[in-house]
Amino acid sequence: MIPRAKKERVEEFAGGLKVYVCEPAQDGRANKKLIQILAKHYQTRKYKISIISGEKQRDKVIEINSVG
Repeated sequence: MIPRAKKERVEEFAGGLKVYVCEPAQDGRANKKLIQILAKHYQTRKYKISIISGEKQRDKVIEINSVG
């Protein structure tokens, strides 16, 4: 994740995703925006996406629950 980007976008590459968010990495604002962007990208609900590890780092492990 790249916080404070000029434009929000998702880039896919061999090892995963690089997500650019406009929000700063303060008070969890960038993480909330990250979940919103991923929900739109994968066409799913925000509550089905969770951050498994890396809450306070740029590299994160994300889980998308497709059941329910």
